[in-house]
Amino acid sequence: MLFNKNTLNGVGLDLKLLWAGYLYNNLHIEQIPMSAFTFKTLFSNPTVKILDYSVLDCSLDELMLNSKCLISTINQYSYMVAEKDEDFKNALMGSDVLLPDGIGVVAMIKMLRGEKVKKTTGYDLHQHLLKKLNAEGGSCFYLGSADRILEAIKKRMAKEYPHIKVGVYSPPFKDQFTEQDNEDMVNAVNAFKPDVLFVGMTAPKQEKWSYLHKELLDVKIICPIGAVFDFYAMTIKRPSKFWIDLGLEWFIRLAKEPRRMSKRYIYYGPLFILALLKIKVISLFTKQQQVAVCPVYHQDEYPVMILQTKHSA
Repeated sequence: MLFNKNTLNGVGLDLKLLWAGYLYNNLHIEQIPMSAFTFKTLFSNPTVKILDYSVLDCSLDELMLNSKCLISTINQYSYMVAEKDEDFKNALMGSDVLLPDGIGVVAMIKMLRGEKVKKTTGYDLHQHLLKKLNAEGGSCFYLGSADRILEAIKKRMAKEYPHIKVGVYSPPFKDQFTEQDNEDMVNAVNAFKPDVLFVGMTAPKQEKWSYLHKELLDVKIICPIGAVFDFYAMTIKRPSKFWIDLGLEWFIRLAKEPRRMSKRYIYYGPLFILALLKIKVISLFTKQQQVAVCPVYHQDEYPVMILQTKHSA
């Protein structure tokens, strides 16, 4: 019996648990390389291992969140910044879920690994969780941004998601928070006890803060989503679906906000391309793969999994 990617992605957590029990109690397993398949596969979200990062390789509808979870995003800008900011890199690598947020990262995975993953943005995550919370009568908390933006978010939430309990807190606007600032933010969140915490402080500040304070926060899911605060408050208009589907969301954002977006796209964009080409050239010359997929599902890379039923004595 051969497992493939669609098999694992197409079943729910309950079926995976039943299958694990069946394997344990009834089957004898041979010729299964541990790098290709372990029981962890049955309980984890599928990812693509690209350089130092494990990027999500399934839809948000298939995403399994079974405990306190930090969900971050990675794009070409955050990748380049993280190469020079160790704390930021640790925050991304230490996230429980890392979304491929940008065509640059999607292209990198395709070029270096040959895998096709779907771009999943912080905005997509925000909408997905709000729909889920509204259906369940859950709660969320917005930490970051200015009071006027938070008020705009609350007003829109009351109309679109009336069954969600919403809390907000605007921290002081500064490059570095004091210990008192951090304590005040943690206390504000914990007093509300939300199901989901959305953090909007811009990258890399928001990712580092979320990672550093994860264990202190009385929440189930933490999502540093930055610009989504402005998009949802409609203080900044997100490019239309037409441009997003063309992969040109970045270009429209650059045209609308050249001063704020120029460093991200005009400076870091070419540097990201050069870094990507360098990695590709090195891999070709050394004939060594620089990336791997975990879990691996490809028959041509590993021996077929052979399952044999145990014979009773």
